[in-house]
Amino acid sequence: MKKAKVKLHSFFQTELTEAGCDEAGRGCLAGPVFAAAVILPKDFFHPLLNDSKQINESQRKLLRPVIEKESIAWAVASVSAEEIDSINILNASFLAMHRALDLLKRKPGLLLIDGNRFRKYKNVPHKCIVGGDGLYASIAAASVLAKTSRDQFMEGIHPDFPDYCWNQNKGYGTLKHRKALTELGPSPYHRKSFRLHKTEAELPFNSVL
Repeated sequence: MKKAKVKLHSFFQTELTEAGCDEAGRGCLAGPVFAAAVILPKDFFHPLLNDSKQINESQRKLLRPVIEKESIAWAVASVSAEEIDSINILNASFLAMHRALDLLKRKPGLLLIDGNRFRKYKNVPHKCIVGGDGLYASIAAASVLAKTSRDQFMEGIHPDFPDYCWNQNKGYGTLKHRKALTELGPSPYHRKSFRLHKTEAELPFNSVL
């Protein structure tokens, strides 16, 4: 019998205003990394809300305007491929989250971070939670906003570089994407510090990952 979906926790604690933070596009070969920060009302609930990887594209698109409308505050920011090459993807992910937090119209008292690492943001305490986007509503909401915003960006630049099929793969290293890289070389949106896997041949540009 299929297990019922576990309801996401509405909050980690009750004294401080919480902002959930998550990123999207960390493992891509091309395009920026995006991050979002979301403060939800404690009674927020939507039956579809979950880690953005666990729901489909149409569900994410349905959720996005609901989250934007019903959130107490939300913000999305990005770090470019050029910046990623300069500071590495881990630092770029932290920077994208910091930029999103800078844009929040309300200051949170606690940050809930998806994952096991984070660089402290100003004087705001934070809690790193592995798999947090499948546990806490605010992190799940941030994952949806980051993912849909990044997908929209990649779809927007696809017509200028159609051979890489970014409207389908969103910058991830699919077979078609890798084949186009081999045949055409990198675009200005490719992360020149990335290779596919340590056991595979490097992409057709210098790799230092």
